Amino acid sequence: MTIIRPYRPIDHAAVHDICLRTAHRGGDARPHFRDPGILPEIFALPYTRLEPQLAFVLADADDRAVGYVLATGDTAAFAARFRDEWLPRVSGRYPAPDGTDPRDGDEALRRLLHSPEHMLVPALAPYPAHLHMGMLPEHRRQGHGRALLGRLVIALQEAGVPALHLGVATANTAALAFYRRTGLHDIDVPDAGPVTYLGRRI
Repeated sequence: MTIIRPYRPIDHAAVHDICLRTAHRGGDARPHFRDPGILPEIFALPYTRLEPQLAFVLADADDRAVGYVLATGDTAAFAARFRDEWLPRVSGRYPAPDGTDPRDGDEALRRLLHSPEHMLVPALAPYPAHLHMGMLPEHRRQGHGRALLGRLVIALQEAGVPALHLGVATANTAALAFYRRTGLHDIDVPDAGPVTYLGRRI
């Protein structure tokens, strides 16, 4: 039996682990980076710290988090808080790389960490909220992802947020199919690179 409940601080380690095990096109990111621990510091933990009211987990029968949806209701404000409040907490462990062209995936992630303004994409401005979702493979294809997304949408509605977006690696075809089935539509973003952006009015 699983339930969806608000994130709690005791879920910190589980959210960190889920992110690591799902961040590479939905699969385990650990074999692909020298220091994959940076991934949760970009895509998961800032949300639980800065906007815990929009963080929800799927918990198993032992109340252990096995999936999550994390969001901000205001991407522009979140990017500013990321730089001012979150980056100082982690930049000592993950300093900005030298130069302008990352030499590998680890350097690319460090540059992403130190450039929260990458979240500010003009084409996405009408969709001020954005989210990240992760779920352990053994709990997929059981309706939990749709339920997590639905719980987040309710919270965003209650907060008066008009629309949300997310970016998905274009190579992650299973995730793209899931989000399209749940009512998100593609957003045309110029020069999006290897990412497909999707959005939904709330």
